[in-house]
Amino acid sequence: MAAALVFLGCLVTLTSAFNLPNRSPHVSSRLAFLSMAPKPAQHRTMLTLADRVAYQRVIEEVYWRHRIWPKERPDPKPSLDAVMTRAQLERKVADYLRDSQALEDYWQRPITAEQLQAEMERMAQQTKQPEVLRQLFAALGNDPFIIAECLARPVLAERVIAELYAHGRRFHSDPKRGTESGAETQATVTMAAVSASYALPLILNSSGGCIDDTWTPTTLTNAPAGRYDHTAVWTGSEMIIWGGLGSSSFFNTGGRYNPSTDSWTTTSTTNAPVARERHTAVWTGTEMIVWGGFSSGATFLNTGGRYSPTTDSWTATTITNAPTARRTHTAVWTGTEMIVWGGSPTISTYLNTGGRYNPSTDSWIATSTTNVPTARRYHTAVWTGNQMIVWGGYSQDAINHYWNTGGRYDPVSDNWTPTSTTNAPDGRAIHTAIWTGSQMVVWGGTFFDGIIEDLNTGGIYTPGTDSWTATSTTNVPGGRYRHTAVWIGSEMIVWGGTLDDATFLNTGGRYSLSTNTWTATSSNNAPSAREDHRAVWTGSQMIVWGGYDGGYVNTGGRYCAQSQAPMA
Repeated sequence: MAAALVFLGCLVTLTSAFNLPNRSPHVSSRLAFLSMAPKPAQHRTMLTLADRVAYQRVIEEVYWRHRIWPKERPDPKPSLDAVMTRAQLERKVADYLRDSQALEDYWQRPITAEQLQAEMERMAQQTKQPEVLRQLFAALGNDPFIIAECLARPVLAERVIAELYAHGRRFHSDPKRGTESGAETQATVTMAAVSASYALPLILNSSGGCIDDTWTPTTLTNAPAGRYDHTAVWTGSEMIIWGGLGSSSFFNTGGRYNPSTDSWTTTSTTNAPVARERHTAVWTGTEMIVWGGFSSGATFLNTGGRYSPTTDSWTATTITNAPTARRTHTAVWTGTEMIVWGGSPTISTYLNTGGRYNPSTDSWIATSTTNVPTARRYHTAVWTGNQMIVWGGYSQDAINHYWNTGGRYDPVSDNWTPTSTTNAPDGRAIHTAIWTGSQMVVWGGTFFDGIIEDLNTGGIYTPGTDSWTATSTTNVPGGRYRHTAVWIGSEMIVWGGTLDDATFLNTGGRYSLSTNTWTATSSNNAPSAREDHRAVWTGSQMIVWGGYDGGYVNTGGRYCAQSQAPMA
């Protein structure tokens, strides 16, 4: 046990093991190796920490190339080296080596060559982004030994550790916490790789495509606990989900789903915001920013956090000049700021205030209240490239108000302009809205005027002319709310939701803006019916996850719309 603790301490402190200057001939030769044909796998039995860090660098480079840099951002996408330091690479390697050692020393479950080969095969067979997995294999020289040790081992180690923890198989001391921070060593830390003659697996569906109008499930292995009213963002290579409400608690946990390896990685809880639901999240290009929401003890929140998937770390957002605490508000990312607006600060009151958060300065500026739309919650918001458009929503005084009004907010001038109500859709709440690049499309939602009416109507708003056009009702999906919608470049896909809070749906439709027509989405192999789930668009597929179906769901699915134009 003492030897194991010394090993863990070495991994945590890493005082001299990761000395990797660019001029190092050993590292240079390793990096040069990546472009060469792989040597026979059975000739390799050892990887130094320097080797592993070099290979981790090329893995991160593949993911960084796929990372979405929002087109709204005025600054160019930086290099990987500008957003990920050598120390952070070292920490990633230390984490998976520590997990591997813990499996051997604490649980007597050392990772075997057979397990690593099986994990490579699983990735190749179950990948949801075969083109990305092929790039990862190629970056590692298509060498099955390196792929096993540097790509498969981290995923496998985390998954096995999570499974053991879930079944309560732990010792009194927690191996994932390492040793005392003062532990030091002068010895170079290495970990023997598992010696075996690995075989490079064949990646299925090598064309990189998928079959249009089909569903495939997301893996349940290591998936976050079931929840609803969480948030989800797409980074370009991963879907990050966070927060929400489960069977007995609010969550400050989350997960990153990687479709190329069909695997989940837990998000760190160190310095994470307090648990919450009905908050918002935006993707900035380097970070996910979450803000607001509702937590235990009927607490409304004006706090938030910035999560970096590159470093798996959280930074709190300032509360100085932050907007009033709230839930069921909206948020958009402008390229330099997150704008939040509306929502509820109590169970029965409503807001028409908001704020602009600048992550580069960690500061807030209030949005104007001159000519602002009426206070509301359960509305929608989109970013056009220069304005935030909010529309619809609900508020109540002596009567229920389901709004068909909205406003366009210009952050440069800090001015509001009302949206036209001529030919606007009926007022509604808990609907969806997407931005096509030139128009906002709203659809679905609910309305109550003595009788609940769940809507299957919508409208197309053109800000250039301040005008509305109705969406077709021919072949339209059934009315619903608490559903999701994504824009895929030529169509809007809506899916799931509920009728009357009693009937959950796993149906949907694809709406073509150019032809004003609807086509039903397949229900074969579709995820179970649900509401309050979340959906993201990857460029070729819609991923849905989580939600509520009478219970708290941690399942999901990928819907292929491969024939459509990729996301701009």
